[in-house]
Amino acid sequence: MWHLSPWLLTVSWLLMPLIGGLRHRPVPLALGALLLLAGAAQCVAAGRLTRPALDAYLGRAPLPGRALWTPAALLGTALALIVALTALGGVESWTARLAVGAVLVPFGQPYALLVPMAVYLRRAGALTLVLVAALGLARPDDGAGVLGVGLTLAFGVLIALGAGRSGAWTLSVLWEAERAREVEARLAVAEERLRFGRDLHDVLGRNLSVISLKSELAVQLARRGRPEAVEQMIEVQRIAQESQREVREVVRGYRDADLTAELAGAKGVLGAAGIECAVRADDAVLPVPVQSALAWVVREAATNVLRHGDARHCAVELATGKDHVVLTVENDGAGGPVGSGGSGLAGLRERLAAVGGTLTAGPADEDRFRLQARVPMGEVTA
Repeated sequence: MWHLSPWLLTVSWLLMPLIGGLRHRPVPLALGALLLLAGAAQCVAAGRLTRPALDAYLGRAPLPGRALWTPAALLGTALALIVALTALGGVESWTARLAVGAVLVPFGQPYALLVPMAVYLRRAGALTLVLVAALGLARPDDGAGVLGVGLTLAFGVLIALGAGRSGAWTLSVLWEAERAREVEARLAVAEERLRFGRDLHDVLGRNLSVISLKSELAVQLARRGRPEAVEQMIEVQRIAQESQREVREVVRGYRDADLTAELAGAKGVLGAAGIECAVRADDAVLPVPVQSALAWVVREAATNVLRHGDARHCAVELATGKDHVVLTVENDGAGGPVGSGGSGLAGLRERLAAVGGTLTAGPADEDRFRLQARVPMGEVTA
């Protein structure tokens, strides 16, 4: 609508009124043709300015200083042509009123994104006074027409302000929501890393302190030729082996994931993000290694559906056969369920390879992406 509304106003408020309200004399016809060209050029300039103005409003990129020169010059030219037509009596009063609104909106709509609202209204008020005064001098016998121009100008200012500012504010809210979703995903990863670090610290911190103290004691006893040094080193060896076992348990707990919990979590997270998620899973008890590998596929896929693409629907299906289990994650939108850099796919393939599984990923059709994990297995308990 930002790109279309200036053209709609130019056709309905400028072109059509000029056809019926322009005097058929050489000079008014020439000025009217120039006014139509200026209006079309304004629409083109407004289309080119809309994206940079929106980026400046959202804080993505500053607007170049000269970006407003051409639109401002075209607005001044169009208003000057309207005043000239009014002074020559070459146009009907109602046509002049509509023309003023038509040439104001293409400039005012993107300009409303670049300055504070109070500044915009003050400058619009000053322009209204100047234009009303100029038209009053050009046609002093048409007070009602000049007043109508002022009202039309005020109406055009409000249209430009509402169309530009309100739409940009809505877009900024959506953009901030998208950024918040990305930050939430990053925080979840950071929280998991902190949990893993705390677990390792709890396991190793105490044991390493004991190992350090007992090693120092064993050194002192060995220097004195005491046989207790051997007992202390045996104790150090035992604590080291115990620490190794506990670290393995921590890493195993970090790597293992519950498939049922991940399926429910994926549906909840995607649903909270406005993505409709349908989950269909067979009732079967899978071996723990298979569950863990497939749970990681679900976790990675759900996380990256949030990060990549513009998905609105996501389907997760877990189908169990006699000798294999297949997990399929399919979503619409431009992006796939894993990052384009390939690190997500590589990590999932490593986990699936540990249980003899395979992973395929690619477009399912024009706007859908499908990820499928297939894992062979022995007996499945129904």
